Amino acid sequence: MFAMDQGVVGEWLAEFKTLPEAAVSGYAASLKEKTSLVPALYKVIRENYSDLLEPVCHQLFEFYRSGEPQLQHFTLQFLPELLWSYLSVTSSRDPHCSGCIEALLLGIYNLEIVDRDGQSRALSFTVPSLSKPSVYHEPSTIGSLALTEGALANHGLSRVVYSGPHLQRETFTAQNRFQVLTFLLLCYNAALSYMTALSLQSLCQLGSRVCICGYPRQQLRRYKGISSRMMVSSDFLVQLITGIHYALCNGESDLGSKALEDVLYRAQLELFPEPLLVGNAIRSSQRGAALKSNKEGPRCIQVEITPSASRISRNAVTSMSIRGHRWKRHESLESSVETDAGPPGPVPEISVTVANGDAQRLRPEAQAPGLAEPGPDSRAEVRRQKSLRRLLEDGGPSGRVQH
Repeated sequence: MFAMDQGVVGEWLAEFKTLPEAAVSGYAASLKEKTSLVPALYKVIRENYSDLLEPVCHQLFEFYRSGEPQLQHFTLQFLPELLWSYLSVTSSRDPHCSGCIEALLLGIYNLEIVDRDGQSRALSFTVPSLSKPSVYHEPSTIGSLALTEGALANHGLSRVVYSGPHLQRETFTAQNRFQVLTFLLLCYNAALSYMTALSLQSLCQLGSRVCICGYPRQQLRRYKGISSRMMVSSDFLVQLITGIHYALCNGESDLGSKALEDVLYRAQLELFPEPLLVGNAIRSSQRGAALKSNKEGPRCIQVEITPSASRISRNAVTSMSIRGHRWKRHESLESSVETDAGPPGPVPEISVTVANGDAQRLRPEAQAPGLAEPGPDSRAEVRRQKSLRRLLEDGGPSGRVQH
């Protein structure tokens, strides 16, 4: 570590200790202007045997305990690098140099699992329903939902899943290690929009290194660090994929794509269904989509929103549409016959035999030649014959028509 970086970190450590409580908010806003501070702190965290590591971890914990949102986000941006330093030291079985990092991680965890009054809190998550539209889907594109008694009973109800309350931890053990680390990644993902580009890059590197160390893919990635395998959990990989997805859509397409493939590689080896489902869904959504490098733009996640459409198509086939189509067809045929025939001639004699066997002979008066339009009586007779024909076609009284 260079002497200039040590001077920047030392000044940062001394500055906060003499800061009055009323000036904390202004100091938190001014941290963005110190461009050389964040890279210097990354170098301190990566050097496990640095003399500045312990005071830096203590200062970061003081930032988080202050309750100032900007100071908490400043601490959270180093979380991926802190996790990698802790896991790498743990896998090398040299826990003596990771005591301060372990204390910082446990401190953040114990602060997050309680509310302001010190009571254990439970996190709630609303499970999305396919019957209600969201930014990811439209119910009309999925298909018509059966309107059953059960669907009506569950209409408007949303399922809420609760996580917690979580137990306080004083030390890391093999049983609770990834429970704590998964919860910390959950807190990190909740503040992804405040993370810097260096933090997102560190997250992608964390995902790749944790998943490929000790496996054949490590040679493909040409990573010459730790060669021992690290234990992971399914929930931990899901939280990794969530953060990687955000980095993938916000200017880190290369690192994000590699990290996503590495996490899926490890999930396939471990046969974890949850990360495979989430990771494959993200990978399928990114195919054919041009990822824009929007490091300087607003933080977002790219999704494909389906166009809104009416629930029932205008061309839907219903009983009413069939009935209307049939009448329109008859009317069009009759109108075409009348227009093509020109001036109507004598109406042919029609003999109708009804059910009782009596024959009724219908014959209108002959129209005088040379008249352009039929008289009122002939038109009335034509309408009566049309109505009689419709009655017979629609299944009226049984009978036969003779021409």
